Amino acid sequence: LFGKSIAFFPKTVYTDSMKKYKFRFSGTMIVVFLLGLLLCAAGFVLNIVRFCNQGADGVYEWMQYAILLFVSVFLSVLIVAMLVNSQYAITDKHLILRFGIIRTRYDLSEIASVHLFKGANKLAVYFRDEKYTAIVVKPEWYDDFVKTLLERNEKIGFSFSTAEEEDELKKKK
Repeated sequence: LFGKSIAFFPKTVYTDSMKKYKFRFSGTMIVVFLLGLLLCAAGFVLNIVRFCNQGADGVYEWMQYAILLFVSVFLSVLIVAMLVNSQYAITDKHLILRFGIIRTRYDLSEIASVHLFKGANKLAVYFRDEKYTAIVVKPEWYDDFVKTLLERNEKIGFSFSTAEEEDELKKKK
């Protein structure tokens, strides 16, 4: 009983063969995250100041203060988790997308192809069920990311398009 641990979130088993790639957030997203943290801190401080000045007379007011404090702390932890723990991980069998505490796992066998849009400087992973996801990492890591995927599953196709091909495609639409 004491040798086993209980976890609320499923544990990911990390192996030596796992490759990780951090998300690349735009400057705008970092500003939004920082504003969110600032608003959480302001909400926390204003709630404490209001409690110290006015106090709480009834159960309703106590619950109001507790809920507002909980929401401020929870949202700040969520934002920090997104900034610190957002990454792609490629294991022997899965592509794992982590965005803070949100985790999505795809089987490598479900990936049909990877396409590099050189004109737009974007990388996309296409799945067999016609869904896709954009990979948001540093452009310098694209080659290593694709190489790692192809090493883990040789059946994944790879293609790329030049800026000129992308412009022609836009004109046809």
